[in-house]
Formats: sequence, structure tokens, C-alpha cells
Amino acid sequence: SQAPEKQRGNGTWLVTEFVLVGFSNLPHLRTTLFTLFLLTYLVTLSGNVTIITIIHVDRTLHTPMYRFLAVLSLSETCYTLVTIPNMLAHLLMESQAISISGCRAQMFFFLGLGCNNCFLLTLMGYDRYVAICHPLRYSVIMRPTVCLCLGALVFCSGFSVALAETCMIFSSPFCRGGRVEHFFCDIAPVLQLSCADSAHRALGIFFLSVLVVLFSFLLILLSYAFIVAAILRIRSAAGRRRAFSTCAAHLTVVVVHFGCASIIYLRPDSGANPARDRLVAVFYTVVTPLLNPVVYTLRNKEVRVALKRTLARSGGLSR
Repeated sequence: SQAPEKQRGNGTWLVTEFVLVGFSNLPHLRTTLFTLFLLTYLVTLSGNVTIITIIHVDRTLHTPMYRFLAVLSLSETCYTLVTIPNMLAHLLMESQAISISGCRAQMFFFLGLGCNNCFLLTLMGYDRYVAICHPLRYSVIMRPTVCLCLGALVFCSGFSVALAETCMIFSSPFCRGGRVEHFFCDIAPVLQLSCADSAHRALGIFFLSVLVVLFSFLLILLSYAFIVAAILRIRSAAGRRRAFSTCAAHLTVVVVHFGCASIIYLRPDSGANPARDRLVAVFYTVVTPLLNPVVYTLRNKEVRVALKRTLARSGGLSR
């Protein structure tokens, strides 16, 4: 179906709302996809809420590392709220329309929270660097006021980038049928509908994406270069294992998160293959947010112990 249009004075037809193509080419799989995505979403929500709750109630986890993890879980929860409920609704309904203002808001929050996640993972890498390379100065360097300022800087930077990119994309009217070849308002499929030539804007957005993803990833690599050097200086094998175990969960999340971001946003021809982009987008909007609670509860001993302690305490209170 085409999006509603109105004619401008010069004969150009302008789109007044978009139609999200989503999974309309797979009508026989709609119920299966809805069930699968809903179950994954519920597990993701439950996992992230569990992590936030455990870190809040267990005093042993009141450290910068776990406070950053709680903020990351909250950011991931909001990130999924931006796209998944709308996608689930479109799988059930015939209408797949979204207003231009709704599309703009969805893109702004999606990009803002995505950038925040990149910067938060960078911040968590820096926290591990200070903890392992400067353990005696850790409590001074990562004191509460510093952590609060760093957290505020992360969110301001993330949403500033999102605002710049969203303004670039929505700076001109849209035409060309208004069919967005995606299940949410992502950069490339929306930009392709612009009436004006979008090549220079696509290039600007590409460089901004490179700046965010590559800059964050290089800072994490730098942190881990120092961490590995410090771990290799530890004489006991048990000490090396213990030091590395505090980083394993973070490293796993970093590899998957930045891997997906690179595949989608660090290609000059982004949007050239809508079917492939949708497949990768399912992974980073549905599967990757699930990875955070799963990895941090299964691979992190302190979180597992705190979870058991909280469950035992709540079980004792219920008796």
C-alpha cells in the first residue's frame, strides 16, 4: 500500500505519513514471528528489570561498575520500548502506517539510546581499566560525583548526535510513495524517500556514525590494551583469571553490540539491501538487548551470588 500524499503547487506529491513495510512480505509467518518476538521481548524486559532491582537492593553491588550496568540495563529497556511494541502491533494489524512526527520521534529516541549504549560500554571499559590498572586510586578516580558527571556527559552526547542526525534526515519533505522498507524508522530507508538529493546528508550521517561507533570502540580497545598488559604482569594464574573474569561479560556485549552497529551503519551503501538490513536489525533490536541480562547473570559471579542472596531473602520473608 502507498502512504497518503498531498499535491504541492509545483505538481510534486508529498507524503503525509509513512507505511512501514516490516514483514508484510511474510504473511504466513506473522503469528510465528509475533509469538517469537513477544517471548524474547518479555524475557529481555524481565532480565533487565531483574538486574536493575538486584543492583538497587544489594549493597555489595553499589559500585561504579554495577551502577553503570544498571544504567545500561535501563537504557536497553528504553531502547527496546522504542521499536518492539510498535513492531508487534504491526504484525497483528493490517494498518502499518506511522505519522511523520511519530517516525521522527522514534528515530530520535532509537538513535539517542543506541549512541548512549555505545558511550556507556566505553565508560564501563574505562571503569575496568581504572579498577585493574590503578586499583589503589579506584575509589578516588571513580568517586560518585565523577561517575554522575560521566553519566550525564554520556546521555547529553548521545542525544546531541541523535538530534543532529534526525534534523538532517527530516530537513526536507518526503515523496516517492512513502513506503519505508523496514519495520521501524531507521536512517537509510527513510532518507531514501527524501524529495531532495540526499547524498550530502547521507555522507554527513555516515561520518557521524563512524565518529560514534569507531571512536567508542577504539577507546574500549585502548582500555583493554592497558588491561591486558596489567593482567600479564600478575604472577599467579589464579590472579590473572580473576582479573580477566571481571571483564569477560563486558567484552562479550561489546563485540556483539559494535559488530551489529558496524554492519548496519559503517557502510556507505547502507540501505542498498533492505531484506538483509531488516534481518540484521532484528538481531540488534530484539536479540542483542536480551544478551545483556543473559551474559551478566550467567557470566558474572557477583551478580549470580547477589541474585541468589536476594531470592533467599525474599523467600525467607514470605514464610
